[in-house]
Amino acid sequence: GEIHINEFNAKKISEKELSRQIAYIPQSHNPVFNFSVFDMVLMGTTGQVSSVSSPGPKERQKVMDCLDRLGIQHLYNRSYTFISGGERQLVLIARAMAQNAKIMIMDEPTANLDYGNQIRVLEQIKSLSKEGYTIILSTHNPDQSYLYADRILAIYDGKLIADGNPKDVITTELIRTLYDVNITVESLHDDNIRFCVPDELISK
Repeated sequence: GEIHINEFNAKKISEKELSRQIAYIPQSHNPVFNFSVFDMVLMGTTGQVSSVSSPGPKERQKVMDCLDRLGIQHLYNRSYTFISGGERQLVLIARAMAQNAKIMIMDEPTANLDYGNQIRVLEQIKSLSKEGYTIILSTHNPDQSYLYADRILAIYDGKLIADGNPKDVITTELIRTLYDVNITVESLHDDNIRFCVPDELISK
């Protein structure tokens, strides 16, 4: 009857402590004010200072380290509202990293990105998972799930219908159930799959 986040009871944990445990990355974010990239990421450190203090040299260095880690240090002085969608998403990930939270919840982080930026963001997310971060990510793209996830939970009509290794979970039956499309999932080799559309559905 209890939910625990690491050793903390979810009902009793403070907002500040929660921010130290979990970081949330939305699929898009449009701030009211025109903050710089540096200030956007610096906001992620607020849980590490008291309510009457300002971020100091340690927090500022943390920001630059996070930006450098994601390859966007050159954007630190740019306006957040005037960079590309892919760059914004990486800034939000950098802000989450600055929180020092080892659990990241991402809501369709590639939903509004072009194909190239989708790959760049997903590669960074996969890299973070290899460094010990727990990434909980929602997506409508089964190919992304197959290529980047270690475990898939498939939800349909409010119910969990599949749970397991991507190679076992991504099947023709699952894709047809989730998306109501007549396609076939074929395994090409251990690290890839192909979604095949029947010939009769392809325009001649």
